Amino acid sequence: MQSIENTEWENQTTITKFILLGFRNLPELQIPLFLLFLISYFVTMAGNFLIFALVVGDQQLHTPMYFFLGNFSCLEISYTSTILPRMLASLLTNDKTISFRGCMVQMYFFLVLGVTECYLLAAMSYDRYLAICKPLHYANLMNSRFCLLLAAGSWISAFLAISIIVLLVSQLTFCGPSEIDHFFCDLTPVLKLARTDTHLMELTAFIFALIFTLSPFILTVLSYVAIIAIILRISSATGKQKAFSTCSSHLMVVIAFYGTLTIVYVLPKNDTLRDLNKVFSVFYTVLSLLLNPLIYSLRNWEVKEGLRKGLSKFVLCTRMQTL
Repeated sequence: MQSIENTEWENQTTITKFILLGFRNLPELQIPLFLLFLISYFVTMAGNFLIFALVVGDQQLHTPMYFFLGNFSCLEISYTSTILPRMLASLLTNDKTISFRGCMVQMYFFLVLGVTECYLLAAMSYDRYLAICKPLHYANLMNSRFCLLLAAGSWISAFLAISIIVLLVSQLTFCGPSEIDHFFCDLTPVLKLARTDTHLMELTAFIFALIFTLSPFILTVLSYVAIIAIILRISSATGKQKAFSTCSSHLMVVIAFYGTLTIVYVLPKNDTLRDLNKVFSVFYTVLSLLLNPLIYSLRNWEVKEGLRKGLSKFVLCTRMQTL
């Protein structure tokens, strides 16, 4: 009996690393995918660093909307750095292993940043609601202290909530198989490998998802329902266009984020959607992070003006140094 128990204990502790299968079914596309993701990584990092620098350096962008946009850029820099470097290394070296601790750390930061993004998108939606629906009270309601509380609350609540989730996951027993059918350590595929009862873990994750994902989503939807109702009441076409232009960029990001999030995590996993799951995951973890800086920079006059002034100063400084 003792030998059997020892054998079972050894089997339970043998899993010290996982294998991220990634895109193993597409061996002929490993190099093209590597180049695509590498370019996406550098463009995403450069675009978000540029927006963050503009928000910090340009006094005209020191407003609540751009304060949240600066936070959003920091989030996306962290988001893409959590997933892409490991995936690029896997595509280049064909080493698909990740340690148990490394998997937990990646999952932790991925979930933290995902929850924070939900709350930041809600805060930005509420900011646009106040600006369009309550313009006379906007300055008093959306003051610097309130903006700081919203941003800090988004980050801190995400870190605390996901700490509980990942702590519970790390207590589960993983004794094989060790293959994760994904290109990063997401919660759902990792839980499928657990060899102990995961009902409590799944219930906890469901409750946390309602609180930290559904709640900000509902707030975002309600904000835009009110915004659209106000815009429709504006009589002039020019007034409608001007009002809508102040939130159109953010609305596009919200639709792209929650649309892909719904497809990946909410819709039932039939065979077709299961096969496309990685494709949609690539969109919201890689491509959306690439498109967001372009959306905000191309559709915001203040950002384009700040970029123009920044480039003018850079050219002027370069010329002065060469003289």
